[in-house]
Amino acid sequence: MLTIFRKSLACAALGVVAAAPTVYAEQEYKIAWTIYAGTMPLGYAQDHGILEKWGDKYGFDLQAVQLNDYIEAQTQFAAGTFDGSVAITLDALTIPAASGVDTTVVVPMSTSVGSDGIVMRGKNATLADIKGAKVNLVELSGSHYMLARALDRVGMSERDITIVNTSDADIGSIFTDSTTEVVATWKPQLSQILQQFSDTALVFDSSDIRGEIVDGLIVHTETLEREPNLGRAIAGAWYETTAMLSPSHPEHDEFIAYMAEQLNTSSDDLRSQLSTIEFFNAEQGLKYVTSDALGQTMNSITEFAFQHGLLGESAPDASFIGIETGSGAILGNDTNVKLRFNAEWLTEIAQ
Repeated sequence: MLTIFRKSLACAALGVVAAAPTVYAEQEYKIAWTIYAGTMPLGYAQDHGILEKWGDKYGFDLQAVQLNDYIEAQTQFAAGTFDGSVAITLDALTIPAASGVDTTVVVPMSTSVGSDGIVMRGKNATLADIKGAKVNLVELSGSHYMLARALDRVGMSERDITIVNTSDADIGSIFTDSTTEVVATWKPQLSQILQQFSDTALVFDSSDIRGEIVDGLIVHTETLEREPNLGRAIAGAWYETTAMLSPSHPEHDEFIAYMAEQLNTSSDDLRSQLSTIEFFNAEQGLKYVTSDALGQTMNSITEFAFQHGLLGESAPDASFIGIETGSGAILGNDTNVKLRFNAEWLTEIAQ
């Protein structure tokens, strides 16, 4: 059902894009985002005038607008309601890009290195024990992709298990049902499960696929072509803010306190969440978007997307949508490039 829902959202977004006239708000740019430990620097930048400062530097108004629903943020971006959004690269491909919206990753923000995990009932359980099990997860999420990659590691596929689509609101307490066997989810629900249910084992997590579940700040390519300084302002504001993650930064304590309050958690719990999120600095981001590893990762992501029908009904194969890497290489269809990893602003900051 969720597969059909996501396809419908993508088609609806494409319809809005096709039907609406092109209207430019030349002096105002808005980025949609939703609350999560890895995106909180963007909220801090909005509330503490950092985005405003960088927008003023280039002569426009730059804002981050918080939404309550992550998928809604992506569909509104695809429909043109927002100039930018925060999305994992899987969703950047399968929602705006698959809807025909030319999309650029301005900044690769962070990668999950343990924020997503697979938990099995039984302290001595191993990933090899998953065959034949029912797996509760949010279908088509980054955790679903992680599960597919984990299964591949032990010579299995989704045919060897049964997916049980479960909302993120329910998944934290799923082991209270004695029939639950396996859960694939993300923090803070992941931490809650491991703390609450002692007869469980973490058998795989996203640190095993470092660099594959990546949050990126995406913007309409057309908008960046018209106003390349938007990329500079976003990158400048993001890296100025994430520098505060360093304990030696004079604003570090204020930064941590703000994020903990916004996430309604303690500073200790926030630090636990942040410990499994690897934030890229500009040099690391540049290396990521220009690396051979990016091509390998995106090939895995496009294959997953194609197998789950997320590239559109007209997609004949996994290479249907072209992807441009930061080195200028094209993966897939070079006549249908809809997702781009731009190195321009990363290079300027990294120098």
